[in-house]
Amino acid sequence: MNSASSSYNSANFSGNSRSTLKKRTLLFRYLAEINLILGAWYLQWRITHSINFDALWLSIPLLLAEIYSYFGGVMFVIGLWRPIVRQVKSLNQLSPPLPSSDWANVDVFITCYNEPSEIVEETARAALAIDYPSTKLRVYVLDDGNSEQMRAMSERLALEDLQSPLLQEEANRIDTELSTLNQRIEQLENLAPEVKAAEEWLQQSSLISENTLEDIPARFVHSLQQFILWLNPQNQKSHHASKSTIYEYLNHERRALELAIRQKELELVQLVRLRYIARPKQPGVPHHAKAGNLNYAIFSGETTGDFILTLDADHIPKPAFLKRVLPYFYTYNLYSGKYEPNRIAFVQTPQDFYNIPPGDPFGHRANLFYGPIQQGKDGMNSAFYTGTNAVLRREALVSVGLQYFADEFVKDGKKLDEFELIGGVSSDSITEDMNTAMRLHSSGWKSIYHHELLAEGLAPDDLSSTLKQRMRWSQGTIQVLMRENPLTKPGLTFWQRLHYFKTTYSYFSGFATLIFIACPIIHFFTGTIPVKTYGFDFTIHFLPAFIINRLTFLAAGWGINGAELWRSEQYSISLFPLFIQSAWSVLTGQPIKFQVTPKQRQSGIYLRLIWPQLTVFILMILGIIWSIYRFAIGQLENPWVYLINTLWGIYILSLLWAIISAAVWQPQDLHKTKGK
Repeated sequence: MNSASSSYNSANFSGNSRSTLKKRTLLFRYLAEINLILGAWYLQWRITHSINFDALWLSIPLLLAEIYSYFGGVMFVIGLWRPIVRQVKSLNQLSPPLPSSDWANVDVFITCYNEPSEIVEETARAALAIDYPSTKLRVYVLDDGNSEQMRAMSERLALEDLQSPLLQEEANRIDTELSTLNQRIEQLENLAPEVKAAEEWLQQSSLISENTLEDIPARFVHSLQQFILWLNPQNQKSHHASKSTIYEYLNHERRALELAIRQKELELVQLVRLRYIARPKQPGVPHHAKAGNLNYAIFSGETTGDFILTLDADHIPKPAFLKRVLPYFYTYNLYSGKYEPNRIAFVQTPQDFYNIPPGDPFGHRANLFYGPIQQGKDGMNSAFYTGTNAVLRREALVSVGLQYFADEFVKDGKKLDEFELIGGVSSDSITEDMNTAMRLHSSGWKSIYHHELLAEGLAPDDLSSTLKQRMRWSQGTIQVLMRENPLTKPGLTFWQRLHYFKTTYSYFSGFATLIFIACPIIHFFTGTIPVKTYGFDFTIHFLPAFIINRLTFLAAGWGINGAELWRSEQYSISLFPLFIQSAWSVLTGQPIKFQVTPKQRQSGIYLRLIWPQLTVFILMILGIIWSIYRFAIGQLENPWVYLINTLWGIYILSLLWAIISAAVWQPQDLHKTKGK
């Protein structure tokens, strides 16, 4: 896009400038190449020289886990190989300028389900305050819970919004134009009898000779003059020739006025910018949770915007959101001298949260994903839609939705009963956002990742809600793999297949993590070793590969807080039971439901939810203590092997500690309350 060449100041995320990106990318590529070489060298040594044939039941699973991790690393490197930072002018700063009259109509969809109305109200107020022409912006509260409180809040906020000076000015203008139209139609009605009488006289006088024209009544002449003066000259030129009689023309003018009056009345109605939509839910018919909620709004006939901004109930948009994002959807045509639509289906912006406590105990900050990873995906036209803080082109959603509905209808005619639920947002997975993006990409549409923080939301502030959220992500992503395998899906490019498969691939890591954790525990209590040697040969192969792997990861996250990177590493390991459970539930065909993440803290201690991690944590500590005891009494046959496993065990403990501390974490205000 021509207008995307101008720079802008975006300090919301560190490492956002092109110069920083270039330095980060060059360092990352250099380290990544060394990492892949040393990793392959280590695996070659493991396969050819280190398999313990006396303990194949443990040695082979460990080797497979290492191979799985290596290929995950390869895909991670490829995914970050070609990142880009997009820079674009705001909509009102384009050169050449795009007149505000040509700006698109935008619908804001706020999806909610049993959230407190005050949370949704805050989001709705911010959406109404977006810096965009008021007549081109509509905000819809999509209440899947059909709450009376939500409906009442929406109606109250809509009336309050109508009192704003800008809308009052617009209402006065429309009302003035409506009054003028009503006056004109009243004049026409008063004039109609005289025009009709004059026309009848003309028809009766068609045989009268020319010398009798002087006897034409003065009344007729007067009425004809009045009618001619009343007529709109432009309308007279365009329509008079097609009308056989003056009276027919008068009727035509009356119909045109009535249509114009209805249009003005509709404009007055459309000044109501906040609307409430609660879809009906028929028993026995699939509702498809958030996807069904969005699709109903798209096809309900109540929304008509060219673009749709999707927001979760708790995500507060900034005023500049639309002006910063919409320019991507237009390309300036030098031949026509106009801005024209392009093939961009959606523009995704980052997610961040305004309620994260110090230390981020639940690992919610995802600046690694909403930074290097999304930038890498964007460089290969594979940016993910993540369900909120994104603008989508209605045309793209509807066209893809209808195509998929047609395909499903061919397979099963009963799908016709679900037509009203088909709007473009995928209903085949509880991660409808990722699946929708993949369908759009496979249909030839393009995506953009705009790396500027334009909305902030509420993150779960208890472990129970956090685990529900992560479980939904994991299950939904594996659902996508099982139902629409990106490796075989038609229409995707090679790089798009890689990015989508890499995401689904990562959620099987729980099995590999379990092996990595189990090996030192088994060794502490049984003496069994999966690797034939842990001596010098192991050290020179493993240690360089491990160190360069960590350095590569740090280079990928250049510009991101080190504590945040460490926390993301902790949770990637600590959630291994959840990943195993989610994979098992999908692979075995267990029923899976969409679970809304609670927006209010669920008080309590959640150690029961992490009993597998606690069990591993305790066993690892006991194993280390037992090894130290045996070393003290001189019973260790190979202290070097126990030292390596002890160091590995300590590393595992440091990773697991994050989720254990999160299970008992309480906000500071609760501590203060209890102390009173």
